[in-house]
Amino acid sequence: MRMPGGLFALAAGGFGIGLTEFVIAGLLPQVAASFTVSEAAAGRLISGYALSVAVGAIVLTAATARRPRKQVLTGLVALFVAGNLLCAIAPGYEIMMLGRVVAALCHGSFFGIGSLVAAALVTPDRRSRAVAVMFGGLTVANVVGVPFGALIGERWGWQATFWVITGVGLVALAGILALVPPGAGDSDGAPASLRDQVRAFRSRQVWLTLAATALGYGGMFGAFSYIAYTLTEVGGFTGADVAWLLVVYGAGLAIGNLVGGRAADRHRDATVIVAFVALALTLILFGVLAAGRAASVVLMLLMGISGFAGVPGLITRVTDAAGGAALAASANVSASNVGNAVGAWLGGVVIAAGLGYTGPLYAGAVLVLLATVVMIAAARQAREPSPVGPA
Repeated sequence: MRMPGGLFALAAGGFGIGLTEFVIAGLLPQVAASFTVSEAAAGRLISGYALSVAVGAIVLTAATARRPRKQVLTGLVALFVAGNLLCAIAPGYEIMMLGRVVAALCHGSFFGIGSLVAAALVTPDRRSRAVAVMFGGLTVANVVGVPFGALIGERWGWQATFWVITGVGLVALAGILALVPPGAGDSDGAPASLRDQVRAFRSRQVWLTLAATALGYGGMFGAFSYIAYTLTEVGGFTGADVAWLLVVYGAGLAIGNLVGGRAADRHRDATVIVAFVALALTLILFGVLAAGRAASVVLMLLMGISGFAGVPGLITRVTDAAGGAALAASANVSASNVGNAVGAWLGGVVIAAGLGYTGPLYAGAVLVLLATVVMIAAARQAREPSPVGPA
């Protein structure tokens, strides 16, 4: 059975948003030199984006709760285009930061609302796979984002990269307008009010899934945030080696996303739990074997696969528990960003404590094991699939 064209339009939007998030890492030296700012100031273009994602996911989803979801998605992509256009023409650092913030505001809501629309475009037994197709754009962007930005920026200047991303956004906008059917993902009857959206958070299953998401993402990205130090200082790789090893990791994300989406359509909770256990074991093994070059390559791939295999299942799980409330779907994106921030902070703490550059891998494994415990508790409690239940 072929996937509907609307899913690939959503994937194009995810690809563009993923490029915006990841591409800046390869452009920071050029941007800093262009605006005559420090490396730390340039780095705030990344942290400012992440903070805006967490805020925008909740605020914009709440503000558009009563609007048709196709209309909201087109508005979000238009916001994305405007933000990247600002970056492309930015005459100074302040306008560049504004462009990053504007582009980031759509990130969480797009993936939250887009996951509901994607699931509505297919039969119920293919919903996790549909969500995986949409997130496939994000995972591909993770693979090509940094090298793509570095290549374009080196040849034609960093502004050219943002012009290209703006073009990707326009293509995604046209695709959503043409291929996503009107009413896709909309609630039956009257549109849900903000009160109805908030009421979905009375479900204990929603909170357990959000907690598992935050802990799972925190464990993976807490380890990943310092992986370059692990590879160079422990594994003996060069800086040039790190670039292609990140591509290996990104390929793992893409594989895990697709495999996890297919598996979650059959056994969702089991898929998420197995993915968490596999990720925890991978991080522990990485800590033990980080000095081995061949082992590091294999474990980078496995870290990507296991790290994203549970994502489609977590997304459909939280939306089911919330009765399809878009606010809960977007809150899942916020939870992942909170987890990223906590994981990165914890990784820095263990390094500062003298535990070395394998410390973040072990700290990440602890967070993922906690996520596993939460998911097991959630699975045991969810005897019958009930959209919304009392706290």
